[in-house]
Amino acid sequence: MLVPNFEWCDWDERSNWHFIPYNLCLIAATIRDIVTVNIIDANKNNYSENDLIEELKNVKPDVVGITALMDQYGPAGHFAAKIIKKYNKNIITIYGGVYATMNPEKVVKDNNIDWCVIGEGEKIVRQLLLYFMGKSDVPKRGIAFEKDGKTHNSGHADFISDLNLIPFPAYDFIDYNSYSHYKGSRKSVDSPLLYPYARILTSRGCPYNCVFCQVESISGKQFRARSAENVLNEIKWLKEKYKIKSIIFDDDNLFIDRKRAVEIFQGMIDNKLDLPWLAIAVSAFKLDEELIKLMKKSGCIYINIAIESGTERVLKKIIKKPINLSSAKNIARIVKQNNIFIAANFMVGFPGETWDEIRKTLQYAQEIDVDYVKIFTPIPLPKTRLWDLCEKSKSFKKGFNDNKAMWNSGQIETEEFSSRDLTILRAYEWDRINFSNNEKIEKIALRMNISVNEINEMRKKTRYIASHFSEE
Repeated sequence: MLVPNFEWCDWDERSNWHFIPYNLCLIAATIRDIVTVNIIDANKNNYSENDLIEELKNVKPDVVGITALMDQYGPAGHFAAKIIKKYNKNIITIYGGVYATMNPEKVVKDNNIDWCVIGEGEKIVRQLLLYFMGKSDVPKRGIAFEKDGKTHNSGHADFISDLNLIPFPAYDFIDYNSYSHYKGSRKSVDSPLLYPYARILTSRGCPYNCVFCQVESISGKQFRARSAENVLNEIKWLKEKYKIKSIIFDDDNLFIDRKRAVEIFQGMIDNKLDLPWLAIAVSAFKLDEELIKLMKKSGCIYINIAIESGTERVLKKIIKKPINLSSAKNIARIVKQNNIFIAANFMVGFPGETWDEIRKTLQYAQEIDVDYVKIFTPIPLPKTRLWDLCEKSKSFKKGFNDNKAMWNSGQIETEEFSSRDLTILRAYEWDRINFSNNEKIEKIALRMNISVNEINEMRKKTRYIASHFSEE
């Protein structure tokens, strides 16, 4: 199984993320009893085309599964398939992951790709391998392929209802320590406190309707969760086997089932698993003072809440996110009182959003008084309501999808604002709101584990990039 090198596509270093091939390790755990497994991370190792061919010569695979976490990295997977078929046209290629799930028609039009997995791959990949071995029928759902010039698409795979049945990720197929100790050059408030660290995903699916999100299409509207006992057992396993010292919870909805969240955090305390932990892009409307205090006691040192807009109309009429702005301010205050570093996410530049509403969001971002504010521009992704809204209102920026820096600049334009407007505004407002006094600067520098001088250099670079973009 292969993670392609992101530099094989139209790549931008500011949008590069070093991440563990968690999905491939989950699939490896479900197929290791029927095949010999190898995981190649060409991105982490910065492989060239020749490097990958050398790996293929060593492994001599019959089947190669390729994954891409985001649409942005999809072309790298296509290039990987081209390399594989160039080396040996008889190798069966399978493309899966988020990109393949959201773009199956595009994937199977590539003559270098034999099969596309649509949805959760733990069951489907196993079924496909058994089919190749003549021990099973072809999966009835969750695949797409081209045959006789026609696209055959069986639709999204059935969701796995009991996530407890999925084995823990098979990290023995990778050099896990090289991931868990990796600090990288990108400095962020989302960084773990201590190394080695582990990333944990305890649930799938989301019942909410945010217009910009693909989660509904990827993992469904129904919230599915591993039991608290299962999650605690994984943390014990990671601590004992890999000596982890901190945790990142990657869930979209860690707190949606309050009873389960309490069981996890109390279980961490009772089992002396109270490792420093953080959670990214969580729902503020599911937090309360009692739960926040328990989180702190269990080891929480940082949370990142997703608010998105500071105006009720944009939240309700455009984004469709159930945020109460007054309650969010109160939650932020309680989190800070419990000495948990809190960041908040905002988006500006939706179709139908006015310039005055954008300014009000930034005003709210300052008023909520969190420790750190992130300001994004929404990216229209396939099969989201935002994509449909942009099509209907003709709001796509000219050249959208061809822009190398699509994740770092606005890709929506209306009569109210241009991409250039948003790029400059968000850079300078990010600087103004976050670094308004020495106390804030020092606190952010401490969270990022860098010096104040490095923070100030980061600010300069961000302003420079925005100004440079404005001249293009």
